[in-house]
Amino acid sequence: MKKVMVFGAFDGLHPGHLDFFKQAKKYGDFLICSIGTDTNVRKIKGKKPLFTHHERLNLVSLIKLIDKAVLGAEKDFYSHIMEHKPDVICLGYDQWADVVEVKRKLKGVGLINTEVVRLKPYLEKKAKSTIVKKNSVDF
Repeated sequence: MKKVMVFGAFDGLHPGHLDFFKQAKKYGDFLICSIGTDTNVRKIKGKKPLFTHHERLNLVSLIKLIDKAVLGAEKDFYSHIMEHKPDVICLGYDQWADVVEVKRKLKGVGLINTEVVRLKPYLEKKAKSTIVKKNSVDF
């Protein structure tokens, strides 16, 4: 079984997220989705998420493309990855991580054969969470 791992906040799911999961699933048989903690979402995005990490974890776990949803690490991201031992890590087109740097660090923790790929955007100007949230209407 070939395991694929993805990471993200997934705060306000939209078609771009579903496309991201579909693209990632093509790289293996078992898709693991790591949900960013509230603390890390605040650090990376500079603002509080709309939904708590428990709510986001529950929502993502309902998506049939995802075989396992897990809560991400607060600090030691590579130990978190080691727990799941993915064969492939798929990064989103807009994620800050550098493919070469991630590969180097994975080798440092013993994941020598883990492939790291950058996925393509899905309707970049339309499907990004920040755009969806900016254009949403309060009810």
